[in-house]
Amino acid sequence: ADMFANEEGGPEPDWVVTEREQFADFRDLNKDGKMDKDEIQHWILPQDYDHALAEARHLVYESDADKDQKLTKEEVLDNWNMFVGSQATNYGEDLTRNHDEL
Repeated sequence: ADMFANEEGGPEPDWVVTEREQFADFRDLNKDGKMDKDEIQHWILPQDYDHALAEARHLVYESDADKDQKLTKEEVLDNWNMFVGSQATNYGEDLTRNHDEL
């Protein structure tokens, strides 16, 4: 009700329609109208999605100013807040250790 107050006979916002479609097509795998434990696990931790790789690609994409697919020390320092807030760097802890590759 905080995001959408459904008025009887009123139209649903596009995002509600999209969410209903996502639920029906991808979340409710056994088509019973609700999500069970296995469906929730698949949604939160999909087996075909590598979270670490996705986060690493995101950090490189956002920080690689010259788009050479390599990060320099300057590029990392220019985007330090993104790295400190990233799970991929243990929330910045890994940045304080000596690394030969940097």
